[in-house]
Amino acid sequence: MPLPDNTAYRAPAWLPGGHLQTIYTSLFIHISPVVYRRERLELPDGDFLDFDWVDGVAEAPVVVLFHGLEGSADSHYARGLMARIRTRGWHGVVAHFRGCSGEDNRLPRAYFAGDSEDIERMLRHVKSRHPDAPVYAAGVSLGGNALLKWLGEQGESARLLVERAAGVSAPLDLSAAGHTLDRGFNRRVYTARFLLTLKAKALRKAARFPGALDAEAIAAATTFREFDTLVTALLHGFRDAEDYWLRVSSKPLLKAIALPTLVINAKNDPFLPARALPTAADVSPAVTLEQPDTGGHVAFPSGPFPANIDWLPRRLMQHFDTQPG
Repeated sequence: MPLPDNTAYRAPAWLPGGHLQTIYTSLFIHISPVVYRRERLELPDGDFLDFDWVDGVAEAPVVVLFHGLEGSADSHYARGLMARIRTRGWHGVVAHFRGCSGEDNRLPRAYFAGDSEDIERMLRHVKSRHPDAPVYAAGVSLGGNALLKWLGEQGESARLLVERAAGVSAPLDLSAAGHTLDRGFNRRVYTARFLLTLKAKALRKAARFPGALDAEAIAAATTFREFDTLVTALLHGFRDAEDYWLRVSSKPLLKAIALPTLVINAKNDPFLPARALPTAADVSPAVTLEQPDTGGHVAFPSGPFPANIDWLPRRLMQHFDTQPG
């Protein structure tokens, strides 16, 4: 069903192209800081997970956000969504993956794009804090893939923890995304930027856990394929990057999602080619696909110069507001 004109996304005419929309939004659109309440969950394995909360009123709905690769509660999309949640009087929480809250986690393992166990662990914790409130979940980029994978694996059982969900700019086909990011401009700009912090974290782990990782090879890595083979796959039980990408991609599981789920991917997202996007035949009736021609990667800027990022949080809240009909 086509979206009404006031809902469908259109990029500003003055900000053309997926690269420009992505980079400009990330670096130059001002989003005010959000004051959070930090909560730490100690885990049975000796590690911890950090949650940054925006507290609402009584039993108002709760929105939990799973951030993207090397993201956090300070990411522009997190601040934009949490600010809107606060104005509604809802509860909001950014669930940080291990090692992403400003402090290295304690174990050799880190986080990865298909960590269903931690997704469920975090959702159970959020639900335990607000057992009588509706819980809605949103995942962005890597966090979107992990959330969608969990939703597909759980099927109807996901309803025990979540009522509605959304995935934004998720790399649904990680192999297609990985190869795309490891070429040309993408490799020189996006991949290089991600690898700065990913490699620094991995090298600290190599120093803390002698023999677990090859520090020299990690330092020399320049592609996601190299990094994911040397670090992500090795620490999380995969053979290599290709095995990891294949086994954790959420696209094959979209047909098994049972609760109302919005999946937003711009066709000009530099991280995932449009040919890899799912069609209606690839998803369950519970999944709504929105694939605007423009928007970039977790960008979706709106309005006259210097632009804002109001469209995405507004669209997500509209989805969470929708009552079963």
